[in-house]
Amino acid sequence: MRWGRPVASRQRGFTLVEALVAMAIASSITGGISSAIYQVFTSHVQSTAHMTAIKQVENAIFWLSRDVQQAQVLDLGGASGFPLNLTWVNWDGVVAQATYTLVGDELERAYDTGGGPVTQVVARNIDPDSAETNFQFSDGVFAFKITASVGGSRPALESRVGEIMPRAAQ
Repeated sequence: MRWGRPVASRQRGFTLVEALVAMAIASSITGGISSAIYQVFTSHVQSTAHMTAIKQVENAIFWLSRDVQQAQVLDLGGASGFPLNLTWVNWDGVVAQATYTLVGDELERAYDTGGGPVTQVVARNIDPDSAETNFQFSDGVFAFKITASVGGSRPALESRVGEIMPRAAQ
């Protein structure tokens, strides 16, 4: 028997205070990382929606500019200008017609050179409100306002206003 030897009082592990401090530091770091990830995600979603709206408006303007610059006859219907009928004679003497209509939130272009119209969607997410998307023709100038509205968790809105000079009637 060994009665004379003292028992070691050295304990291994953490105290309750040390564990609580470590948990608080870990929670702060986790919260900061989560917040940063959320900010990156929402920024990406908003940027994507805005770029989609810009692309839709630019696509609509591209097709309108192309057709209006060739047009010799412009016929606008209704207060908003829809349907927009554009007619011209091509270099080879063939009469061409492009008709723009707004179906829901899609801008459609029907192109016809005598063989029947070919319809395509040139832009989506177009705001159908006549105050936001409209065409006007006066004093030989075609004026337009086109607005695209992309919904979702972070909606985006893009609007463009401009003027195009059609070709003189021959």
